[in-house]
Amino acid sequence: QLQLVESGGGLVQPGGSLRLSCAASGFTLDYYAIGWFRQAPGKEREGVSCISTSGGSTNYADSVKGRFTISRDNAKNTVYLQMNSLKPEDTAVYYCAADSYCLANWGMGEGYDYWGQGTQVTVSS
Repeated sequence: QLQLVESGGGLVQPGGSLRLSCAASGFTLDYYAIGWFRQAPGKEREGVSCISTSGGSTNYADSVKGRFTISRDNAKNTVYLQMNSLKPEDTAVYYCAADSYCLANWGMGEGYDYWGQGTQVTVSS
């Protein structure tokens, strides 16, 4: 079965950090760009970050630039999202998704081949 599995979510205080992981099962991530998305209750899904197949190109939403870092370890078939200086407005379910490239409209979430089930991130004191 081909799937992506996110992990690493949880409850953290404002200013804290979390590292999310996106692991592939049943296929190799080497040939896929990976996007991270999030959706808060009552809000539309938002593109957070995208990383190319080699890791040489990354994209970030303005709301997370300077705080979040996307990376990948193809040997471990895993992509990471390091989240620092977390704010209450970062609270959401975070999803990863696989596509051939980080297209210009990567943040729209259209055309991705695989999606994970999501992991909850809650930033609260």
